[in-house]
Amino acid sequence: MTDEIRICRLHAKGDLRVETETPTDPGPGEVSIAIGAGGICGSDMHYWHDGGIGTIRVQEPIILGHEAAGRVVALGEGVGTLSAGDLVSINPSHPCGDCTFCNRGLANQCSNMRFFGSAMYLPHAQGLFRDRVTLGAKQCHKLHGDVTVAEAACAEPLAVCLHAAGVAGDIEGKRVLVTGAGPIGVLMTAVAAANGASEIVTTDLQDLPLEVARRMGAHSVVNAMSDQNGLQPWKVDKGQFDMVFECSAAAPAIAQAVECLRPRGRFIQVGSAGPTAVPLNLLVGKEIVVLGSFRFDEAEFAEAVEAIGARRIDVRPVITGSWPVSEAEDAFAIASDRTQSVKVHLTFD
Repeated sequence: MTDEIRICRLHAKGDLRVETETPTDPGPGEVSIAIGAGGICGSDMHYWHDGGIGTIRVQEPIILGHEAAGRVVALGEGVGTLSAGDLVSINPSHPCGDCTFCNRGLANQCSNMRFFGSAMYLPHAQGLFRDRVTLGAKQCHKLHGDVTVAEAACAEPLAVCLHAAGVAGDIEGKRVLVTGAGPIGVLMTAVAAANGASEIVTTDLQDLPLEVARRMGAHSVVNAMSDQNGLQPWKVDKGQFDMVFECSAAAPAIAQAVECLRPRGRFIQVGSAGPTAVPLNLLVGKEIVVLGSFRFDEAEFAEAVEAIGARRIDVRPVITGSWPVSEAEDAFAIASDRTQSVKVHLTFD
């Protein structure tokens, strides 16, 4: 491969550029993928808006993007699981397989995790917003079924939600509250529906994502900004929900969720932020089980790919906009406006 490819690279806070570089040929055990679509994640927007996430700072130019799918265009020696033309979702996580946590079966907690598009380490792990990428074949999961590359690019956030569902335990027949209807919140709504929740209520501050949540399986939606008493019916008698998937990481949403949760209910924190106030007195008084949920493992990513390929979970309503990589700044601006978008994709030729 000698032709130059386009890349979407962040040089510093607010400095996003579409540049070119020379791609690499696949070595043994590797494949080259022509990226078709890549989802703009909250972490990508934090890098762009703030130059980092918490204590993690962008210290050198970094290609963004970790939610992507495309087609196989070249195979390295020894790759027998894929063929040219296959549509694949790319698992962005690459645990070391040799640390304490990997050896305990907790690969999502890997001490040496390499994650595409992450500035956690130096050198930074370059991401997937590029025309072509060469990587290990084991990180590529083939799609079966008549689905689009855009749908395939939703495997990573769906895997996050499948992991959260696994942390939560049995959802069938449960009354579920999902707080925050960003991409993770609406996909969490879909996962709860697919797992047989008897009632799902999703909250947000904007109407557009709530309409998407309704299409993804929410029985009721509440705009917590325009209807501040909208959750009142679920707060009676010490709370009505069996479990909460908290996807906003916002203190007011957390407080409302705990009020709505029944005694000994399960509170699963999926959204992540810095230090956040929580109503500790209610958590203790109602004996709430508090659980964190972080990323996913390989089996959950494979499950997400299967669910998308079979349309057992239909992710299409989540995708509210697609922009060519040449207009990356415009795409990031739209993705930052929650009145206009849920999941925005960059597209590649």
